[in-house]
Amino acid sequence: MKLRTAIIFLFCSIIVTAQLKKAYPIQPIPFTQVHMTDGFWYNRMEINRTVTIPYALKLLEETGRIKNFAIAAKKETWDFCSSYYFDDSDVYKVIEGASYSLMLKPDVQLEDQLDKIISLIAAAQEPDGYLYTVRTMGSHKFEKVTGPSRWLNEEGSHELYNLGHFYEAAVAHYMATGKRSMLDLAVKSAELISSVFGPGKLMLPSGHQEVEIGLVKLYRVTGEKKYLELAKFFLDMRGNYANGRKSWGEYNQDHKPVIEQDEAVGHAVRAGYMYSGMADVAALTGNRAYINALDKIWDNVAGKKIYLTGGLGASGSWEGFGKNYELPNASAYNETCASIANVLWNHRMFLLKGDSKYMDILERTLYNALLSGISMSGDKFFYPNVLESFGTHERAAWFNCACCPSNVTRFIASVANYIYAVKDDQIFVNLFTNNQTEIMLKNGGVKIQQ
Repeated sequence: MKLRTAIIFLFCSIIVTAQLKKAYPIQPIPFTQVHMTDGFWYNRMEINRTVTIPYALKLLEETGRIKNFAIAAKKETWDFCSSYYFDDSDVYKVIEGASYSLMLKPDVQLEDQLDKIISLIAAAQEPDGYLYTVRTMGSHKFEKVTGPSRWLNEEGSHELYNLGHFYEAAVAHYMATGKRSMLDLAVKSAELISSVFGPGKLMLPSGHQEVEIGLVKLYRVTGEKKYLELAKFFLDMRGNYANGRKSWGEYNQDHKPVIEQDEAVGHAVRAGYMYSGMADVAALTGNRAYINALDKIWDNVAGKKIYLTGGLGASGSWEGFGKNYELPNASAYNETCASIANVLWNHRMFLLKGDSKYMDILERTLYNALLSGISMSGDKFFYPNVLESFGTHERAAWFNCACCPSNVTRFIASVANYIYAVKDDQIFVNLFTNNQTEIMLKNGGVKIQQ
């Protein structure tokens, strides 16, 4: 068992290094190389591993999210079980978090549990790679939103959003176990959307941004350049009304091309994921227009649209940004997922530029807007994080729309990824917590203990 663990850790480190090669100028030290020791983050990660992830897996079962895959696979007979047509994504996010946990501490029981869920996903995937349980099972529950057939209502269906989280989970599982069981399903799916979307094909952006991040991760692992090109295609289709399609508006960040955007508008989670995807593509392609747009948007957010806590999203009506300086306390929305997206985006901006201002925002958001989304016990959650309450707000055990609890599992498991970074012979120490690591530079290794 000890030999197998060592081999997996070595394998993970090799893959993480390969993932980032020729990408960002500054490279993060993978969390598998940062050994957390007793203290604040170690304790939170242990609660995530021992409480939150098992709890989330239990709720995925109880709420029918996993059963939906069994129904789509015709292993069970029932209609779509859970509350939202995009609930597949919650399963993928928890798989991602559980995979990161396996990378830190092998757990045969957890690995077997993931194998069983992945086998259901494989059975639910259609022969050509399509994966969207509510449609595959033939449910008509959400047809007004999802449309009568594939991709027709991508603005609201979340088909590509689900796949983005699927790809991220597949890469994480492969990194954790060396198994291709989920990665091969992701490649099959990516081949399908590559055949459907693109120049001269279906010319639409993604509805809820996320597939762009997933495609870039898939590209880094497989080396298949068309996945990177497809991520860029989806970004470039925003504000591009080819074939006479109508604009989806500011809510979806589809009001103008991404390279012309200079203000954060619309749904905050969608925006944060889009900015993260733009940074990924810019790092891998050298696209200066993307970077220039990100600079302007970042200045707008940091100067006019971020709460003191680092939270994003002034309005609950559209879960997103208000006007400049519109930051009310009592009605502040500050969705937990938006805080996670803000951390992802600012980390990427730091890796692009090396400026500490991005880590300042990351750190503020991490401690004051993101962690408030989960209780110390690890089994209670906030969806919005208001800044003023008359005792009417409290964390819940779960939500019908469970994007935040599932998102937290994957973030906390990988939080050590944000502590260190390197460039040539420089070491960046970005977060402070008890840990040990050894960082290899050109002229040898440097051991660090906090």
